[in-house]
Amino acid sequence: MNVNAVLTGADWFTSSYSNGQGGECVEGARLGGAVMAVRDSKDREGGTFLFRAASWGVFVDAVKKDALV
Repeated sequence: MNVNAVLTGADWFTSSYSNGQGGECVEGARLGGAVMAVRDSKDREGGTFLFRAASWGVFVDAVKKDALV
């Protein structure tokens, strides 16, 4: 997978927890091959994390349950 090409065409969305006033600004994009991309909306050129969709789902579930240590 050419990551740069995939990210160029990514359909980014802002987290529902982002308030638009400088706090918790996270964007995500669902990529082909069951991959989730995540980046800081305040620093879009600062890098992107890629997760397998299943791993991202486990992380989100843990956050919802406040189960992260």
